[in-house]
Amino acid sequence: MKAIQVKEFGGSEVLNYTDVDIPSISSNEVLIKHESIGVNFIDIYQRSGAYPMDLPFIPGSEGAGIIAEVGKDIKDFKVGDKVAYSMASGGYAEYTKVAENTVVPVPESIDFTIAAASILQGMTAHYLAYSTFELQPEHTCLIHAGAGGVGLLLIQMAKNIGAKVITTVSTEEKKQLALEAGADEVVIYTKQNFVDEVSKITNGKGLPVVYDSVGNTTFDGSIDCLQSRGYMVLYGQSSGAVPPVDPQLLNRKGSIYLTRPSLGAYMQSRDELNWRSGDIFKWIEEGKLNVRIGLSLPLSKAAQAQDDLGSRKTTGKVVLIP
Repeated sequence: MKAIQVKEFGGSEVLNYTDVDIPSISSNEVLIKHESIGVNFIDIYQRSGAYPMDLPFIPGSEGAGIIAEVGKDIKDFKVGDKVAYSMASGGYAEYTKVAENTVVPVPESIDFTIAAASILQGMTAHYLAYSTFELQPEHTCLIHAGAGGVGLLLIQMAKNIGAKVITTVSTEEKKQLALEAGADEVVIYTKQNFVDEVSKITNGKGLPVVYDSVGNTTFDGSIDCLQSRGYMVLYGQSSGAVPPVDPQLLNRKGSIYLTRPSLGAYMQSRDELNWRSGDIFKWIEEGKLNVRIGLSLPLSKAAQAQDDLGSRKTTGKVVLIP
Protein backbone atom coordinates (compact mmCIF):
# COMPACT_ATOMS: atom_id res chain seq x y z
CA MET A 1 0.00 0.00 0.00
CA LYS A 2 0.96 3.67 -0.36
CA ALA A 3 1.80 5.57 2.81
CA ILE A 4 3.72 8.53 4.19
CA GLN A 5 6.69 7.36 6.23
CA VAL A 6 9.01 9.37 8.49
CA LYS A 7 12.52 7.94 8.92
CA GLU A 8 14.08 10.98 10.60
CA PHE A 9 12.74 14.02 12.40
CA GLY A 10 12.70 17.35 10.61
CA GLY A 11 10.71 19.59 8.29
CA SER A 12 8.03 18.47 5.86
CA GLU A 13 10.75 17.18 3.51
CA VAL A 14 11.04 14.07 5.73
CA LEU A 15 7.53 12.98 4.76
CA ASN A 16 8.26 10.19 2.26
CA TYR A 17 5.49 8.91 -0.01
CA THR A 18 6.38 5.25 -0.39
CA ASP A 19 5.22 1.62 -0.50
CA VAL A 20 4.85 -0.27 2.79
CA ASP A 21 3.16 -3.49 3.83
CA ILE A 22 -0.48 -3.49 4.81
CA PRO A 23 -0.44 -3.82 8.62
CA SER A 24 -1.41 -7.09 10.30
CA ILE A 25 -4.08 -6.78 12.97
CA SER A 26 -4.29 -8.34 16.42
CA SER A 27 -7.36 -9.88 18.01
CA ASN A 28 -8.76 -6.54 19.30
CA GLU A 29 -8.04 -4.46 16.20
CA VAL A 30 -9.75 -3.67 12.92
CA LEU A 31 -8.15 -2.93 9.55
CA ILE A 32 -9.60 0.20 7.95
CA LYS A 33 -9.39 1.06 4.26
CA HIS A 34 -9.18 4.85 4.32
CA GLU A 35 -11.49 7.05 2.31
CA SER A 36 -10.36 10.28 4.02
CA ILE A 37 -7.61 11.18 6.49
CA GLY A 38 -7.52 14.12 8.91
CA VAL A 39 -4.44 16.33 9.28
CA ASN A 40 -3.73 17.84 12.71
CA PHE A 41 -1.06 19.88 14.45
CA ILE A 42 -0.04 16.82 16.47
CA ASP A 43 1.17 15.30 13.18
CA ILE A 44 3.57 18.22 12.78
CA TYR A 45 4.75 17.96 16.39
CA GLN A 46 5.50 14.26 15.88
CA ARG A 47 7.22 14.75 12.52
CA SER A 48 9.47 17.48 13.92
CA GLY A 49 10.44 15.47 16.99
CA ALA A 50 8.70 17.84 19.41
CA TYR A 51 6.65 14.82 20.48
CA PRO A 52 8.92 11.74 20.74
CA MET A 53 8.17 8.88 18.35
CA ASP A 54 9.93 5.63 17.50
CA LEU A 55 11.42 5.80 14.01
CA PRO A 56 10.38 4.97 11.36
CA PHE A 57 6.69 5.75 11.71
CA ILE A 58 3.61 6.67 9.70
CA PRO A 59 2.04 9.88 11.01
CA GLY A 60 -1.66 10.57 11.30
CA SER A 61 -4.13 9.90 14.10
CA GLU A 62 -7.56 10.39 12.54
CA GLY A 63 -9.49 9.05 9.58
CA ALA A 64 -12.64 7.50 8.17
CA GLY A 65 -13.24 4.54 5.91
CA ILE A 66 -14.54 1.00 5.56
CA ILE A 67 -13.56 -1.93 7.76
CA ALA A 68 -11.61 -4.42 5.63
CA GLU A 69 -10.81 -6.97 8.33
CA VAL A 70 -11.68 -7.58 11.99
CA GLY A 71 -9.76 -9.31 14.77
CA LYS A 72 -11.17 -12.49 16.30
CA ASP A 73 -12.26 -10.73 19.51
CA ILE A 74 -14.18 -7.94 17.75
CA LYS A 75 -17.91 -8.12 18.46
CA ASP A 76 -19.32 -4.66 17.73
CA PHE A 77 -17.95 -4.15 14.20
CA LYS A 78 -17.85 -6.22 11.03
CA VAL A 79 -16.26 -6.09 7.58
CA GLY A 80 -17.94 -3.41 5.45
CA ASP A 81 -18.90 -1.10 8.34
CA LYS A 82 -18.49 2.63 7.80
CA VAL A 83 -16.36 3.95 10.66
CA ALA A 84 -14.12 6.73 11.91
CA TYR A 85 -11.40 6.85 14.57
CA SER A 86 -9.06 9.20 16.38
CA MET A 87 -6.11 9.01 18.79
CA ALA A 88 -4.56 6.12 16.87
CA SER A 89 -1.40 6.00 14.76
CA GLY A 90 -0.44 5.22 11.18
CA GLY A 91 -3.16 7.33 9.59
CA TYR A 92 -1.30 8.67 6.52
CA ALA A 93 -1.79 5.44 4.58
CA GLU A 94 -4.27 3.59 2.39
CA TYR A 95 -4.91 1.15 5.23
CA THR A 96 -4.40 1.40 8.99
CA LYS A 97 -4.99 -0.87 11.96
CA VAL A 98 -6.92 0.60 14.86
CA ALA A 99 -7.86 -0.70 18.30
CA GLU A 100 -11.59 -1.30 18.65
CA ASN A 101 -11.84 1.08 21.63
CA THR A 102 -11.05 4.11 19.43
CA VAL A 103 -13.41 3.26 16.54
CA VAL A 104 -16.91 4.70 16.17
CA PRO A 105 -19.69 4.01 13.64
CA VAL A 106 -20.48 6.75 11.14
CA PRO A 107 -24.09 7.43 10.08
CA GLU A 108 -24.84 6.77 6.41
CA SER A 109 -25.91 10.41 5.94
CA ILE A 110 -22.42 11.71 6.76
CA ASP A 111 -19.77 11.37 4.07
CA PHE A 112 -16.27 10.11 4.76
CA THR A 113 -14.55 13.48 4.45
CA ILE A 114 -16.85 15.15 6.97
CA ALA A 115 -16.44 12.17 9.30
CA ALA A 116 -12.64 12.30 9.10
CA ALA A 117 -12.68 16.07 9.48
CA SER A 118 -14.90 16.09 12.55
CA ILE A 119 -13.91 13.19 14.75
CA LEU A 120 -10.69 14.39 16.44
CA GLN A 121 -11.28 18.13 16.32
CA GLY A 122 -14.98 17.74 17.02
CA MET A 123 -14.38 15.64 20.12
CA THR A 124 -11.66 18.08 21.18
CA ALA A 125 -14.12 20.97 21.00
CA HIS A 126 -16.67 18.80 22.81
CA TYR A 127 -14.48 18.01 25.81
CA LEU A 128 -13.30 21.62 26.03
CA ALA A 129 -16.84 23.00 26.19
CA TYR A 130 -18.55 20.20 28.09
CA SER A 131 -15.90 18.78 30.42
CA THR A 132 -12.65 20.75 30.88
CA PHE A 133 -14.63 23.90 31.60
CA GLU A 134 -18.37 23.31 31.39
CA LEU A 135 -19.70 26.35 29.57
CA GLN A 136 -23.03 27.82 30.69
CA PRO A 137 -25.28 30.40 28.99
CA GLU A 138 -24.12 33.12 31.39
CA HIS A 139 -20.45 32.66 30.48
CA THR A 140 -18.26 34.65 28.09
CA CYS A 141 -15.23 32.82 26.71
CA LEU A 142 -12.20 33.64 24.59
CA ILE A 143 -11.34 31.18 21.83
CA HIS A 144 -8.03 31.69 20.07
CA ALA A 145 -7.59 30.72 16.40
CA GLY A 146 -11.30 31.03 15.75
CA ALA A 147 -11.05 30.21 12.03
CA GLY A 148 -9.12 26.99 12.59
CA GLY A 149 -10.58 23.50 12.64
CA VAL A 150 -11.21 23.29 16.39
CA GLY A 151 -11.92 27.01 16.66
CA LEU A 152 -14.85 27.00 14.24
CA LEU A 153 -16.38 23.94 15.90
CA LEU A 154 -15.84 25.27 19.42
CA ILE A 155 -17.47 28.60 18.53
CA GLN A 156 -20.55 26.77 17.27
CA MET A 157 -20.76 24.55 20.35
CA ALA A 158 -20.37 27.52 22.68
CA LYS A 159 -23.13 29.40 20.87
CA ASN A 160 -25.41 26.33 20.91
CA ILE A 161 -24.93 26.30 24.70
CA GLY A 162 -25.83 30.01 24.79
CA ALA A 163 -22.48 31.45 25.85
CA LYS A 164 -20.98 34.66 24.50
CA VAL A 165 -17.89 34.15 22.33
CA ILE A 166 -14.89 36.38 21.78
CA THR A 167 -12.35 34.99 19.32
CA THR A 168 -9.04 35.95 17.73
CA VAL A 169 -8.04 35.60 14.06
CA SER A 170 -5.29 37.00 11.84
CA THR A 171 -7.16 38.36 8.79
CA GLU A 172 -10.43 39.93 7.66
CA GLU A 173 -11.26 36.77 5.71
CA LYS A 174 -10.88 34.66 8.84
CA LYS A 175 -12.94 37.20 10.79
CA GLN A 176 -15.86 36.61 8.44
CA LEU A 177 -15.61 32.85 8.91
CA ALA A 178 -15.64 33.26 12.71
CA LEU A 179 -18.66 35.56 12.51
CA GLU A 180 -20.48 33.08 10.28
CA ALA A 181 -19.79 30.40 12.90
CA GLY A 182 -21.54 32.59 15.48
CA ALA A 183 -18.78 34.54 17.24
CA ASP A 184 -20.06 37.67 19.01
CA GLU A 185 -16.75 39.59 18.96
CA VAL A 186 -13.79 38.96 16.67
CA VAL A 187 -10.37 40.46 17.37
CA ILE A 188 -7.86 40.62 14.52
CA TYR A 189 -4.73 40.09 16.58
CA THR A 190 -2.43 41.38 13.83
CA LYS A 191 -4.08 44.79 14.19
CA GLN A 192 -5.47 44.82 17.73
CA ASN A 193 -4.21 43.87 21.19
CA PHE A 194 -6.53 41.08 22.26
CA VAL A 195 -5.96 41.71 25.98
CA ASP A 196 -7.08 45.34 25.62
CA GLU A 197 -10.07 44.31 23.51
CA VAL A 198 -11.20 41.69 26.02
CA SER A 199 -10.92 44.27 28.81
CA LYS A 200 -13.14 46.67 26.83
CA ILE A 201 -15.70 44.00 25.98
CA THR A 202 -15.95 42.78 29.58
CA ASN A 203 -15.72 46.26 31.15
CA GLY A 204 -12.53 45.19 32.87
CA LYS A 205 -14.11 42.16 34.58
CA GLY A 206 -12.17 39.54 32.66
CA LEU A 207 -13.27 36.08 31.59
CA PRO A 208 -14.07 32.82 33.35
CA VAL A 209 -12.22 30.80 30.69
CA VAL A 210 -9.77 31.13 27.81
CA TYR A 211 -9.34 28.30 25.28
CA ASP A 212 -5.82 28.65 23.88
CA SER A 213 -4.39 26.41 21.15
CA VAL A 214 -1.68 28.86 20.09
CA GLY A 215 0.65 28.61 23.07
CA ASN A 216 3.85 30.60 23.20
CA THR A 217 2.73 33.89 21.63
CA THR A 218 -0.65 34.11 23.37
CA PHE A 219 -0.13 32.45 26.76
CA ASP A 220 0.78 35.52 28.84
CA GLY A 221 -1.97 37.60 27.29
CA SER A 222 -4.50 34.83 27.80
CA ILE A 223 -3.63 34.73 31.51
CA ASP A 224 -4.18 38.49 31.66
CA CYS A 225 -7.69 38.08 30.25
CA LEU A 226 -8.89 35.92 33.13
CA GLN A 227 -10.94 36.94 36.12
CA SER A 228 -10.23 35.61 39.60
CA ARG A 229 -10.50 31.81 39.67
CA GLY A 230 -10.70 31.72 35.89
CA TYR A 231 -9.60 28.74 33.80
CA MET A 232 -6.61 28.89 31.46
CA VAL A 233 -7.19 25.96 29.10
CA LEU A 234 -4.05 25.44 27.03
CA TYR A 235 -4.79 22.67 24.54
CA GLY A 236 -2.21 23.33 21.81
CA GLN A 237 1.00 25.10 20.89
CA SER A 238 0.83 26.07 17.23
CA SER A 239 3.21 29.01 17.86
CA GLY A 240 5.61 26.95 19.98
CA ALA A 241 5.79 25.51 23.47
CA VAL A 242 5.08 27.67 26.51
CA PRO A 243 8.15 28.15 28.77
CA PRO A 244 8.05 26.75 32.32
CA VAL A 245 5.48 28.50 34.51
CA ASP A 246 6.04 29.57 38.12
CA PRO A 247 3.00 28.29 40.08
CA GLN A 248 3.05 31.57 42.02
CA LEU A 249 1.80 33.24 38.82
CA LEU A 250 -1.52 31.46 39.30
CA ASN A 251 -1.72 32.91 42.80
CA ARG A 252 -0.85 36.44 41.73
CA LYS A 253 -3.45 36.39 38.97
CA GLY A 254 -6.27 35.55 41.38
CA SER A 255 -6.02 31.83 42.16
CA ILE A 256 -6.56 30.94 38.51
CA TYR A 257 -6.52 27.39 37.17
CA LEU A 258 -4.15 26.12 34.47
CA THR A 259 -4.76 22.88 32.61
CA ARG A 260 -3.10 21.25 29.60
CA PRO A 261 -5.74 18.76 28.44
CA SER A 262 -5.58 16.21 25.62
CA LEU A 263 -8.28 14.17 23.94
CA GLY A 264 -6.98 10.82 25.17
CA ALA A 265 -7.80 11.74 28.76
CA TYR A 266 -11.38 12.59 27.75
CA MET A 267 -12.24 9.37 25.87
CA GLN A 268 -11.19 6.82 28.47
CA SER A 269 -14.30 4.66 28.20
CA ARG A 270 -16.60 3.45 25.44
CA ASP A 271 -19.45 5.41 27.02
CA GLU A 272 -17.45 8.64 26.93
CA LEU A 273 -16.32 8.03 23.34
CA ASN A 274 -19.87 7.28 22.21
CA TRP A 275 -21.18 10.39 24.01
CA ARG A 276 -18.76 12.75 22.32
CA SER A 277 -18.80 11.21 18.83
CA GLY A 278 -22.55 10.64 19.01
CA ASP A 279 -23.23 14.28 19.84
CA ILE A 280 -21.00 15.46 17.00
CA PHE A 281 -22.56 13.26 14.33
CA LYS A 282 -26.08 14.05 15.61
CA TRP A 283 -25.42 17.81 15.47
CA ILE A 284 -23.99 17.50 11.96
CA GLU A 285 -27.10 15.60 10.82
CA GLU A 286 -29.36 18.20 12.47
CA GLY A 287 -27.51 21.11 10.89
CA LYS A 288 -26.35 22.43 14.27
CA LEU A 289 -22.66 21.87 13.52
CA ASN A 290 -21.07 22.87 10.25
CA VAL A 291 -17.70 21.30 9.39
CA ARG A 292 -15.61 23.43 7.05
CA ILE A 293 -13.14 21.63 4.77
CA GLY A 294 -10.46 24.25 4.17
CA LEU A 295 -8.06 22.12 2.14
CA SER A 296 -8.28 18.68 0.56
CA LEU A 297 -5.21 17.12 -1.07
CA PRO A 298 -4.07 13.69 -2.26
CA LEU A 299 -2.10 11.63 0.26
CA SER A 300 1.02 12.19 -1.80
CA LYS A 301 0.79 15.92 -1.02
CA ALA A 302 1.01 15.45 2.76
CA ALA A 303 4.02 17.78 2.99
CA GLN A 304 2.06 20.63 1.42
CA ALA A 305 -0.88 19.93 3.73
CA GLN A 306 1.32 20.13 6.83
CA ASP A 307 3.15 23.23 5.58
CA ASP A 308 -0.10 25.08 4.88
CA LEU A 309 -1.54 24.06 8.25
CA GLY A 310 1.62 24.97 10.14
CA SER A 311 1.88 28.40 8.52
CA ARG A 312 -1.79 29.11 9.33
CA LYS A 313 -2.70 29.51 5.67
CA THR A 314 -5.66 27.21 6.12
CA THR A 315 -9.08 27.65 7.63
CA GLY A 316 -11.28 24.86 8.90
CA LYS A 317 -10.07 21.30 8.40
CA VAL A 318 -7.26 19.89 6.27
CA VAL A 319 -7.79 16.39 4.86
CA LEU A 320 -5.83 13.93 2.71
CA ILE A 321 -7.47 11.57 0.22
CA PRO A 322 -5.63 8.25 -0.41
